[in-house]
Amino acid sequence: MERSRTIPVGVVLERRKLDNPWQDFSWSAVSVIVGAPEATEWKLLDKAEGVERFHAATLKLTLYRGETEAYKVNLAGTPSVYVVLRQNDDPESEFDVVPFLATASAYESQDYLDSGEEIVDAVPMPDGLIAWVQDFCDQHHEDEVFVKRKRSDHRREQDKFARRPRVDGPRDRSGRRRLV
Repeated sequence: MERSRTIPVGVVLERRKLDNPWQDFSWSAVSVIVGAPEATEWKLLDKAEGVERFHAATLKLTLYRGETEAYKVNLAGTPSVYVVLRQNDDPESEFDVVPFLATASAYESQDYLDSGEEIVDAVPMPDGLIAWVQDFCDQHHEDEVFVKRKRSDHRREQDKFARRPRVDGPRDRSGRRRLV
């Protein structure tokens, strides 16, 4: 039985010119291309006034059978592919960010959002990819049965801690412990 499935997705990023003294551009992921070829360099797809769209990278979107609950949560709402962008450390590059991860897991994307160091964008999941993820969930998802924890009887538990501890040592005639 397969443990995971992988498909390549091309990440399309949009760069918008800003009128801001501290930042020149804003970056966001706007779509994915299912089955895109490997991208060695950024490819300009569209250019308008102040806006450019690039095929920035081709990432592997991998589904794992242990994370089907997160995929089902994603599919139950607005199905999305979550794209994680990181700051580009290359000073020679004209691009401020690089695509780091593409995932269908709502929980994994939340983990990256919580760190605050990456940009996480939810882009619409194409219909063919929705069917692919749903098929994987249908094959591998197993509902976990909720088992309520039974509480122990507190009256019995209290007896365990109510007794005085035994202390060995010299005692006087009345049975009290002597200080040595």
